[in-house]
Amino acid sequence: MSTIDPATFPPPEAIETLDFEAILVEIMADAQSRFDAAGIAYDVGGLETDPVKIVAEAAAYREMLLRARVNDAVRANLLAFARGADLDHLAAFYDAVRLPDEGDERFRLRTLLAVQGRSTGGTEPRYRAVALGASLRVADAAVYRVGTTPQIEIAVVAADNNGVADAGLLALVSEAIENAAVRMVNDTIRVIAAVTDTIDVAARIWLLPDAAGSLVAALPAALRADWAAEGGLGFDLTREWLLARLMKTGVQRVEILAPAETVVVLPGRAVALGAVDLTMMGRDR
Repeated sequence: MSTIDPATFPPPEAIETLDFEAILVEIMADAQSRFDAAGIAYDVGGLETDPVKIVAEAAAYREMLLRARVNDAVRANLLAFARGADLDHLAAFYDAVRLPDEGDERFRLRTLLAVQGRSTGGTEPRYRAVALGASLRVADAAVYRVGTTPQIEIAVVAADNNGVADAGLLALVSEAIENAAVRMVNDTIRVIAAVTDTIDVAARIWLLPDAAGSLVAALPAALRADWAAEGGLGFDLTREWLLARLMKTGVQRVEILAPAETVVVLPGRAVALGAVDLTMMGRDR
């Protein structure tokens, strides 16, 4: 079962797109209709010095602030948008509690997994949520069954130690998973360190004529940051992904030399970027 991704949902209809000028037009039209009904000739609304226009602008601004506050209240009640204490209160409904110093995005993921894993059985999302909740040192965890047996393996990637989960971290996760309120009685669970394969990357880079020469030197760090944010357990390292991430503003062309083909990553394994060798080939139009 895949994790729910709120980013794929359409924008909430309850959150209004604010437009100061549109609000002002509505207020001025209302004022005009009231003047007309009272038989008052009013035709100076286009003047910036018109007192009615000045008051209408102030009213439009205050109305926009009020509508923005309504938008904020809606966001505070949506898991995809809630932040800080609002997220804490929302997550508590699903029995999810923030770990000390845990950031919003990680906590949001755990809450989504908790929602998806609410079942009388020990589902993959539930076990993954429990593993992530064991420690902030858990960067990610993959849950999968071995063959058709009742044995389940939980492969853990560490947020430190170059991704390798040590014995202490594995013990923390195992203790959380083996809790009687978590583990299904017929599940045999083994918590292991995820196998990390180190893959070197090499590419040739051509820049646009006006691009800064320092751009190529900055690309390796940017590539590693993108991989840290988007990669993970079971995430294939494709040449297309590398090409897309290296095509930063100012880059005209990229030729991927290594890896020679897509690196397919199995459950319980992850890829770490090894050497990133980017060769500046010159400038092209």
